[in-house]
Amino acid sequence: MKILEKTMKNVIKRNPGEPEFHQAVREVLESLEMVAERHPEYVEAGIFERIVEPERQIMFRVPWINDKGEVQINRGFRVQFNSAIGPYKGGLRFHPSVYLGIIKFLGFEQIFKNSLTGLPIGGGKGGSDFDPKGKSDKEVMNFCQSFMTELSKYIGENTDVPAGDIGVGGREIGYLFGQYKRLNNNFTGVLTGKGLTWGGSLARTEATGYGLCYFVEEMIKAKGKSFKGANVVITGSGNVAIYACKKAQELGANVIALCDSNGYIHHACGINVDTVKQIKEIDRKRIKEYISYHPDAVYSDGCDGICNIKCDIILPCATQNEIDGQAAKTLVANGCYAVAEGANMPCTPEAVKVFRENGVLFGPGKAANAGGVATSALEMCQNSMRYTWSFEEVDTKLKNIMKDIYQGCSEAAKEYGQENNLVAGANIAGFMKVAEAMYAQGIAY
Repeated sequence: MKILEKTMKNVIKRNPGEPEFHQAVREVLESLEMVAERHPEYVEAGIFERIVEPERQIMFRVPWINDKGEVQINRGFRVQFNSAIGPYKGGLRFHPSVYLGIIKFLGFEQIFKNSLTGLPIGGGKGGSDFDPKGKSDKEVMNFCQSFMTELSKYIGENTDVPAGDIGVGGREIGYLFGQYKRLNNNFTGVLTGKGLTWGGSLARTEATGYGLCYFVEEMIKAKGKSFKGANVVITGSGNVAIYACKKAQELGANVIALCDSNGYIHHACGINVDTVKQIKEIDRKRIKEYISYHPDAVYSDGCDGICNIKCDIILPCATQNEIDGQAAKTLVANGCYAVAEGANMPCTPEAVKVFRENGVLFGPGKAANAGGVATSALEMCQNSMRYTWSFEEVDTKLKNIMKDIYQGCSEAAKEYGQENNLVAGANIAGFMKVAEAMYAQGIAY
């Protein structure tokens, strides 16, 4: 970087101790150096400096009472990053690893992801270091009500519309929405991922996983390949992984591995997705339970070994930086020809470099996993109209959006001399729409 190196240095200086945020910003700015050269007006208007600085960062205390009657304290966050093209939109993550730097990294990525959908939504993210695992429904409700009591001051259907993320599923969204409605005496589409009987959208549960596969389908089709007969490894076993598995199988793939934070399963004849749904969505147990249903499957402790399994396609759907340079080299050596990120930034920069240098097709998360937020935006549309589309209607819209995202990334990469580099293409295509809006709206003091 030349023009944007000062911007990067300022990000590091002003945001110490936030490596995930630094990593996300560097990846984007490296792609945008070519844009800065072609658009000096954006440099003069401070667009690059402004887009890496959140419009608003909110951090608050969340007191709640556990089943023993003990007072517990957690920390809540909402980073409202950029509203140039629409209200802030992005999930809430409840996980012990959550701190301000994680939320900023996710919120920054969300700006470009939301822009790529073609829908009028800005970027934001939030969450808490609260861990819902092992908590009773009452404890989760107590926490969610306390969290929303503070968060409700800053969100609204035309201001900021949160959704779910890691640790925030239908149960948590229900408790959060109920508290918002109670506080505001207003039934509104302020949250997405709601239940179908109270404003939710069909296909929202499946959207990120399905959208990931629709994106991959376009990406590999452009190179004369398809899911049919391909061996696929998917990391994770949550919502995204489950529905990516289901859709990949529908498209003819043989999904052979899944994992959670404890270990991974390898089922050479194909993962039974109904079993995984029973274990993870209903029983809320660990993936190792899978072998009690399917003794011919193999379970291994730890997650690192999943990248040693020979596959044609890998879809990392767990968490950030799960695939490093060495894992990438192993995948390449074993013949993997396509990687697409179902999680946010699951591949380290070293891994991405290995994939690029070896001609592996690579779909970055801000493009490949945009199906979830796209369908959240479709839920917002339905809420505004007081109307519900069928599953087939939403799924068709989702598939078209993912096709358009692939085309937009591919064309932007080619326009800037980076043909086949979807990382650069996604960053450039996502940035341009937001930058044009920021430039047109002037500088607000």
